[in-house]
Amino acid sequence: MADVSSAKALIPDSFMVSRDDIAGQVWMMWELIKGPLIVPLLRLSVYICLAMAVMLFMERVYMGIVIVLVRLFWKKPEDRYNWKAIEEDVEAGSSAYPVVLVQIPMFNEKEVYKISIGAACGLSWPSDRLVIQVLDDSTDPVIKQMVELECQRWAAKGINVIYQIRETRGGYKAGALKEGLKRSYVKHCEFVAIFDADFRPEPDYLKRAIPFFINNPDLALVQARWRFVNSDECLLTRMQEMSLDYHFTVEQEVGSATHAFFGFNGTAGVWRIAAINEAGGWKDRTTVEDMDLAVRASLRGWKFVYLGDLQAKSELPSTFKAFRFQQHRWSCGPANLFRKMVLEIARNKKVKFWKKVYVIYSFFFVRKIIAHMVTFFFFCVVLPLTILIPEVEVPVWGSIYIPSIITILNSVGTPRSIHLLFYWILFENVMSLHRTKATFIGLLETGRANEWVVTEKLGDAMKNKQNNKASSIKRPRFKIMDRINPLELFFAVFLFICGCMDLLYGKHYYYIYLFLQTVTFLITGFGYIGTIVP
Repeated sequence: MADVSSAKALIPDSFMVSRDDIAGQVWMMWELIKGPLIVPLLRLSVYICLAMAVMLFMERVYMGIVIVLVRLFWKKPEDRYNWKAIEEDVEAGSSAYPVVLVQIPMFNEKEVYKISIGAACGLSWPSDRLVIQVLDDSTDPVIKQMVELECQRWAAKGINVIYQIRETRGGYKAGALKEGLKRSYVKHCEFVAIFDADFRPEPDYLKRAIPFFINNPDLALVQARWRFVNSDECLLTRMQEMSLDYHFTVEQEVGSATHAFFGFNGTAGVWRIAAINEAGGWKDRTTVEDMDLAVRASLRGWKFVYLGDLQAKSELPSTFKAFRFQQHRWSCGPANLFRKMVLEIARNKKVKFWKKVYVIYSFFFVRKIIAHMVTFFFFCVVLPLTILIPEVEVPVWGSIYIPSIITILNSVGTPRSIHLLFYWILFENVMSLHRTKATFIGLLETGRANEWVVTEKLGDAMKNKQNNKASSIKRPRFKIMDRINPLELFFAVFLFICGCMDLLYGKHYYYIYLFLQTVTFLITGFGYIGTIVP
């Protein structure tokens, strides 16, 4: 008893409170720190987010104006680059056609390997001027044998297709492409077309792309547009289509028309091999080896052209898990590359000042960093917190007008999905959580900065299902705990609480948005976004 009495004597009387008073003490402490600390920090966060929102707004308006001017007044790429079809000479045979290498990197692509190999072998190009190289990094011996047999089957038909393997997966895709260019049998090739395992170019792909190089010795890259065979499979694939269509319709087109520069998409493009070599070849220092090569080639004066009407079909990730891994790589890689190259770009003396401004500010800083951060911090953190701390307000032009205009400008890519625009905004807000996290990992070069997870592909399973045909390919089933995404569920609870507070005490009607955003976080939190059919 004496010990207990002495212990009580050490506790100040002000802290000797009942349980009913604990809440009051906590509230008192909150009031003490809110005014001098929390309110100024939140107000500063609002100012920073508004500044980022204005930067993104100006970028979107700039690209919107430019794309209108391009469509109305710019010459078509065929006219700008003096495109002429390669004329066949009966006497010279196929010598008028340059030798083209087609590279198809693969990794355990059981469901789609036949698609890309078949499409490459079906390209309309003289067989003696075409080398098809299947770069198989598969770790599954059964799949490796299947891919090799498929190559042998086409080779028996007279197609020059070569099955190539490595001892290790060093450098992942960049390592495979680099190793492929070292082979003696490709030394006479002038151009290289690259297709991922799920891509299927049209037969006339090379005949439409290669002539751009003939009269333009400073042209390094011809990039085609992606089209998606499974965009209608579920709501998840439709959301991806909306984002990627804006990227191709606006971002790639604007970069090509104004600065002859854009980020190589890693597939469905044709490179001049001399440009690859001059730029230093493929490097595996980031997870965006395609963008890395494009930036280095551009800094050496090489030009790129994007062709919106030259298209290659491909597949979108149809599971949320696969999509998250892909988005991590696509967000972390550019941020990491920006960290490594920003000074090199600024110091470069071979390109014009305004092109350097475009690459550093517009291409990297605003699109690859600011766009993710402002979407997440402003609409999923700062704006909801202003409901809990009413002393801080967000001006209506920042919370409503600017986001609305940005959304309208983003909708031009996929007019057929205009009715899904509002849900697309909510879904992009959810994904901005993962993109922001990946961006910080890339900028700080920590943790999963160099993680490479190959995107899962299901081939034509959905198409076969829709056609009521027998198919051995089934959508993978996940246990309920495998579907759970705790981070999304945490933000669903947070936004729901903020929405309830705004409904009860607020005056801005933010609760309408917050409840809808809560539902979207819940859908993705429980992993059902890939099961909803639009």
